[in-house]
Amino acid sequence: MSGAPPQVVPLGDAAWTVVLGESVDLELHRRVTVLAERIRTEAVAGVLEIVPAYAAVTVFFDPVTADPDALRERLLELAEDGLPASALPVPSSSTLVTIPVRYDGPDLAYVARETGLTEREVIRLHAEPEYRVYLLGFAPGFAYLGDLDPALVLPRRSAPRLRVPAGAVAIGGAQTGVYPLATPGGWHLIGSTSLKMFDPAREPAALLRAGDRVRFQSAE
Repeated sequence: MSGAPPQVVPLGDAAWTVVLGESVDLELHRRVTVLAERIRTEAVAGVLEIVPAYAAVTVFFDPVTADPDALRERLLELAEDGLPASALPVPSSSTLVTIPVRYDGPDLAYVARETGLTEREVIRLHAEPEYRVYLLGFAPGFAYLGDLDPALVLPRRSAPRLRVPAGAVAIGGAQTGVYPLATPGGWHLIGSTSLKMFDPAREPAALLRAGDRVRFQSAE
């Protein structure tokens, strides 16, 4: 394994975090999702939840039924696989999700002006890539998707909106995402979708999971 060796560090008294690196990139995140699936396949007694992030996997466990020290050693063994990232398989749990988008966002013209592109070019560059779900956070079902085309990378808004509607498709920094609920937000709104990203009546409630792949399809 290239770079620094993996580390397993405590998160409180009932969780271990397996740290694989410090950067945000697709190859490192591929290791994260493969490791999360390996841990899930192990079905270790006492493990309650497995949460992938940008460069780490946190494993929550029941300290009564699990052996914390043995679990830590097993996590370290699983993380020390020497395969290069390019040789790792795509996790079988990874799903390709297509999200229809109406590119009608209030910030579309601003994004075009700031990037020196036409609105049509902004739409094309946003819809062309296949994105990876790095992690879920901020709000239930909000998936951080990367990587955005470098030509579209802009700083967040200097003044966040107090209310962004559910279904708003936005970009911020090198990532893109869809607001699952009406919340405050500081990303640039370039479109909207009628797809429900989070539905408490659905199982699972969140449409996307870490490691899934996403494509945006213009509905216009």
